Amino acid sequence: MSRLGRGARADSLAGFRPKSKEEEEVPAGLLKAARKSGQLNLSGRALTKVPQSVYRVNEEAPQNVSFGASDRWWEQTELTKLLLSSNQITEISEEIKLLPALVTLDLHDNQLSTLHSAVGELQELQTLRLSHNQLSSLPVEVCTLKNLRSVTLQQNLLENLPAELGQLENLTELDVSNNRLTDLPQSLGRLSALQKISLSHNKLSCLPDCLSQLTNVKLLDCSNNQLSDVPASLAHMLFLEQLYLRHNRLQRLPQLHAPALKELYVGNNQVGVLEAEQLECLKAISVLELRDNKIKAVPEQMSLLHTLTRLDLTNNDISSLPASLSLLPNLKVLLVEGNPLRGIRRDLLTKGTNELLKYLRGRVKEEPESSDDPPTAMTFPSQSKINVHSIKTLGVLDYSDMQADSIPDELFLAAEGQNVVTANFSKNKLTSIPSRLLQLRSSLTELNLGFNRLDHFSVEVCGLLQLTHLDLRNNQLKDLPPDMANLTKLRCIILSSNRFKSFPEVLYQLSSMETVLIANNQVSGVDPARLATLEHLSTLDLSNNDLLSIPPELGLCTSLRSLSLQGNPFRTPRAAIIVKGTDAVLEYLRSRIPA
Repeated sequence: MSRLGRGARADSLAGFRPKSKEEEEVPAGLLKAARKSGQLNLSGRALTKVPQSVYRVNEEAPQNVSFGASDRWWEQTELTKLLLSSNQITEISEEIKLLPALVTLDLHDNQLSTLHSAVGELQELQTLRLSHNQLSSLPVEVCTLKNLRSVTLQQNLLENLPAELGQLENLTELDVSNNRLTDLPQSLGRLSALQKISLSHNKLSCLPDCLSQLTNVKLLDCSNNQLSDVPASLAHMLFLEQLYLRHNRLQRLPQLHAPALKELYVGNNQVGVLEAEQLECLKAISVLELRDNKIKAVPEQMSLLHTLTRLDLTNNDISSLPASLSLLPNLKVLLVEGNPLRGIRRDLLTKGTNELLKYLRGRVKEEPESSDDPPTAMTFPSQSKINVHSIKTLGVLDYSDMQADSIPDELFLAAEGQNVVTANFSKNKLTSIPSRLLQLRSSLTELNLGFNRLDHFSVEVCGLLQLTHLDLRNNQLKDLPPDMANLTKLRCIILSSNRFKSFPEVLYQLSSMETVLIANNQVSGVDPARLATLEHLSTLDLSNNDLLSIPPELGLCTSLRSLSLQGNPFRTPRAAIIVKGTDAVLEYLRSRIPA
């Protein structure tokens, strides 16, 4: 119905009145373009409500009759994509139903406390983005949108989900992280098309068995909840590849016979014992994160995980490592910092995975015969050995220990179009970071540039936004660029044995940081107040620097599980306190804070 059809409230002076601020925010040219393209982007315009001209963009189109080539109304189309993110919108009018052709509706980062039920009339909708609002409930009408593929609701105030949620039979992505959910509806199990579900940062104390019916899910994130157990029925999720269980209350590793599980993250729990049966289930595991638990021993069965490429045992209570770990054929990263390991020199641990595995191999009594050359290695014209098998099947780009002053282009050519997650260029003679690394920016999470001759960190590398681990040990670095603040996913950085005279300023801005190793430098001080803002920081190695004093306020960094200070010229805390471990040092420092 046109606006004139609602004539009861027609205003004969409407054309002469000044437009409201919201109306002025939508230039006529933008509306005109929207009628032709079917897309309208009004993100970041400080709107407090949706302008009327937006709701009526479809019905106003025929009124602008023109025979100009650029204004032919018969070629105009209905609005299918409406982007209203990053405004200050507090409500959506019932008139949203005047846009029935919408396929995408983006309202994330606004101030919505409710969502009008009229959204349920947008039957063509496939993508609904409502994250970063103030929604305390989701209208049941949303569950009638049969074509919905993706619903993002993270960072709201949801305490429950509607029981009718299971009606969204075509949904492939559901994100309800960072809410206040205490339970999940049983109907969740009927979302048979779901491939990705995020439940992190809620108040869930258990997972319903109905999750096991989600047989197409590839990624399940249950981090930062209150889980004390994981149902064994999750093994029925036949296509589950990534399972995140960080920051819960788990006391044992879940025993999951999930055949496709490649990545399991169980860091920051209360796991004390690793049982052989739990490990034997992990037939396809590539990444196993067990950091920040209470594990005392690593069973020999760990060496049966032949597909394992990364094992993180940081900050546990492990006193020894089985030599058989060195026989894992694909293990590229072994992290054991923050454990009371006996018989392994500390300087050996700082040299990285290769040296540690070499040491462990030396303890194996009978080393099985093996070929040094991978079966799928091939030689390019430059005579550079490129392990194509490792690139394609493991996502590992390895050109380490070659004593090269540059990385050959052939290596990056071999990586084109591949999902490379790890790049290892350590133990070469690089003086600059290869700019072609940026071609891996969509997938690269781990970068090892240790044992080179780098005297600066290229700003371009700050575009590797997926990086979580960065190893720059044994170089000639003196500082880090401010643009590193863009690496918002970075959790671990190794800067040992460089030339830093102060703690890099940019590290204080990386709130995701969990591990900072900056031993064997010339650091003369740290800012404890700013370190305390890094609420995930659990490992900090400042050993062998130039710290003349340790600020008592460092004791307020209660997230620290491992603090290394030995080898500095300070007088207090005394060595007798340092050897007692991190908890004793932090307690001593807190006792020295002036009342």
